[in-house]
Amino acid sequence: MRLLICAGGTGGGVYPALSVLQALLAGDEEQALQEPAPGTETPNAVLWIGGERGMEADLVKREGIPFKTIPAAGVHGVGMRALPGNLKKLTQGYRASRQVLGQFRPDMVFFTGGYVAVPMALAAHFPIKGLRRPHKVVFVPDIQPGQALKLLVRLADRVAVSVEETRKYLPRHARMTVTGYPVRTGLKGLDRSEACRSFGLDPELPVFLVLGGSKGARSINRALMGNLPQLLPEMQVIHLSGQLDWPEVEQRRQDLSPEQLKRYRVFPYLHEEMGTALSAADLALTRAGASSLGELPWFGLPAILVPYPYAWKYQHVNADYLVRRGAAVMLKDADLQRHLVTLVKTLMRDGSRRQGMRQAMLAMRRPEAARDIARILTGMGEGSH
Repeated sequence: MRLLICAGGTGGGVYPALSVLQALLAGDEEQALQEPAPGTETPNAVLWIGGERGMEADLVKREGIPFKTIPAAGVHGVGMRALPGNLKKLTQGYRASRQVLGQFRPDMVFFTGGYVAVPMALAAHFPIKGLRRPHKVVFVPDIQPGQALKLLVRLADRVAVSVEETRKYLPRHARMTVTGYPVRTGLKGLDRSEACRSFGLDPELPVFLVLGGSKGARSINRALMGNLPQLLPEMQVIHLSGQLDWPEVEQRRQDLSPEQLKRYRVFPYLHEEMGTALSAADLALTRAGASSLGELPWFGLPAILVPYPYAWKYQHVNADYLVRRGAAVMLKDADLQRHLVTLVKTLMRDGSRRQGMRQAMLAMRRPEAARDIARILTGMGEGSH
């Protein structure tokens, strides 16, 4: 089986796809990727397609996976000034996708969303003369799919989703399987005391983990930095600011006293150490992107979720799903500065409530999610020869 992966973004796109690929390479499914395809002299292969100037390039190349880019841009909700240029990029991406398909000749294309997937899905759906049309499998990471994923679902042969609730957002004909959100294998849990000590923190004190995202959630970062002096007397803080706000966060860190700095750890981003940070934490503050449906349950981590207010409502839907199950509380972005300290202190002081939230998170774990999606891919791949 020759597998082409088309995924952009980070939490919602790249990390789930990486998790599935790791599952393919780690289990019985590895043989499907290593056996020579009929009529070829070279082993089967994997190729990753991402967007130009996307963040996924570094993450994928770190794993040693062949990577190519194609032009891509959104058209839904785009202003009239940007629309002609974005349509041109979409056309260029479609042509580039047909060229990639003709050269790589995949048996299977696996999509996890993003604008980059649209031109590739269209190219894969309309067969190139002389080539067999590849199977198309889509993973929908968020509960409510965005416009790009809605199109992909209509073109897909199979659809994997994080939760059953997604069914009401999909076409009736969609062949849907609930797999859960695939968590990357690098997110290994540790004993909490060991995880705290790895950051130089005291295991006897509570730890508040603030996730600013891969690029940065400016309102979250600024709300935290403005309220650190009120939080640090009662807890320790691990803060991942994202690259965008790192210069500002570094500058504001200089205003903290030596005693305050003993309880504050800040990084622009974490890779291998991310699982350690999640293991050390007693409570998290984060946006409600797709990864909150997988990584928070995986670690049983209670959370304050702050949906991003300037996009369509998918983050609010994700947050509401976790809140209704008692695993998280929701805080509006506009209320961060006013209510953050009170809410964090209230939850940190109420161990029994956090334990209930932890159990609710753990009840949603789907440890076999990546393997289940890998089985869908290999099962369909076997039928392509």
